[in-house]
Amino acid sequence: MEDATPAAHVTRNNDSAQRVLDQAVREGGVPGILAQVRDGGTHWFGTAGVADTRTRRARGHEDRFRIGSITKTFTATVVLQLVSEGQLALEDTVERWLPGVLTGNGHDGTSITVRQLLNHTSGVFSHTHDRPALSRQESYTPGELVEIAVSHPADFPAGTGWAYSNTNYVLAGMIIERVTGRLLADEITDRLARPLDLTGTSLPLGADPALPGPHSSHYTKLFSPDPDATVHNVTELETSPYWAAGGMISTVSDLNQFFAALLGGRLLRPEQQCEMFTTVPTENWLPGADYGLGVSRLLLPSGTAAWGMGGALFGSWSYVYGTRKGTHMLAVNINADWAEGRWEDPIGIFTELLEAEFSRGADSGTARANRAVPFGPTSSGSN
Repeated sequence: MEDATPAAHVTRNNDSAQRVLDQAVREGGVPGILAQVRDGGTHWFGTAGVADTRTRRARGHEDRFRIGSITKTFTATVVLQLVSEGQLALEDTVERWLPGVLTGNGHDGTSITVRQLLNHTSGVFSHTHDRPALSRQESYTPGELVEIAVSHPADFPAGTGWAYSNTNYVLAGMIIERVTGRLLADEITDRLARPLDLTGTSLPLGADPALPGPHSSHYTKLFSPDPDATVHNVTELETSPYWAAGGMISTVSDLNQFFAALLGGRLLRPEQQCEMFTTVPTENWLPGADYGLGVSRLLLPSGTAAWGMGGALFGSWSYVYGTRKGTHMLAVNINADWAEGRWEDPIGIFTELLEAEFSRGADSGTARANRAVPFGPTSSGSN
């Protein structure tokens, strides 16, 4: 694995992107938004709004935030590195590594492969759809999350459909730990964060609710459609229900660094790189969005394709997308889980920002009606 070389610190103007950030705060009502662009040897950083509504501190370049389902890309990358080392295979069954764990209500670990976990064709019910079960205790072990999932019927027999399931990546994380005999957090640190100098990136251990500093405060309306809904500060959040599927913390600069290295082929061998970026059609998502192994391809309203991942967790929504080779990347975060005005949710803002950056001259006004969504909000608040 090669280390990635950070983009040279040469700034450039980006009036179109900054305009979207300003509108997100002024018209969309979000507390704060920040974005970073890496384009060859240049970079741009923009922000609007605040990191904290009490102190009115501006959001900073190194502010940490919870990245939700972008965690899945880190988990999938570790799995594929283990595949390249011959420690496991994508066609291995769940049963081989986790005997007796995935069984019941149509779930059959003997017929579900690691590949099917990573591309969401396993049919495993997503435990995050069961909110009452996730309200019974303060924290959860990965095994308890799988038990919640198998208490429900499987979505479909393995390999016969597509459904986004956070339990797929909990199982993938459990397999990593079984194969290596080490914590998933340590594998992510040693294989990805440390070699790439991702100093703001981590997977919290256990039930630790802290968000390391510097960070932006996170605000949620608990996904209520009421514009006057109570706003809650959820900067401290116990994320054990999301873990390998959505529990990580990072920064915009770290996300761009990681995805530039991943898309550029510096983290995986060619065979595993091909596997990761071989996509399948999605169902119950939006047309035009395909899914690989922990990554997605978006077809923007203008017809431009972008590769990366998005993530949502209570009080934090993020995108990181770029060109197929990773030479041009954009990472963005909103420290809230709502948007007002012409946007239905933060995804509408993100799509306009992607259009402004990657589809120069395109009519970003089409983004609201036709925006491409790699993940969608659920009652769990995590995707």
